[in-house]
Amino acid sequence: MDELGRVSTEEFKEQEKTPLVVVLDNVRSMYNVGSLFRTCDGFAVEALYLCGITACPPHKEISKTALGATESVCWKHFDSTVEAVNDLKAQGYRVWAVEQVDTSVSLEEYAPAKGEKAAIVLGNEVFGVDDEVLALCDGAIEIPQYGTKHSFNVSVAGAIVIWEISKKFSRD
Repeated sequence: MDELGRVSTEEFKEQEKTPLVVVLDNVRSMYNVGSLFRTCDGFAVEALYLCGITACPPHKEISKTALGATESVCWKHFDSTVEAVNDLKAQGYRVWAVEQVDTSVSLEEYAPAKGEKAAIVLGNEVFGVDDEVLALCDGAIEIPQYGTKHSFNVSVAGAIVIWEISKKFSRD
């Protein structure tokens, strides 16, 4: 790890974060949860909110894919995603669902305003983002797709969106 120039868990906790919170809305697979912990670590995301039935660490299946990121990424559990979104909005975050809806904005077009704090909501593997949660969001972001399928695995979708949003926030 020294050759890779990786920071320690303690250094990671102190470093500047991407002003982005990732919210998991009733994600069923603990492997997806672990994968998203790892992605949040990789892009120094501010926090990961685990909501509803989404499993929380410690858990063997989460640890298998998180590879230690449960120790570095700040996370919090909420009984419901509605509660998490309301909490974020009260803190001044703009909250975006990652979902295909008639009013969604292409990820390519999404641009956070200067100084904006953003949050994205990733939905359940079968049902997507809950309709009640969608109604609370400031909008929806859709990933452009060019093949025959109309969706990505939630951990893949999360990684794509987190990467694109993190590039749009300046780390000067």
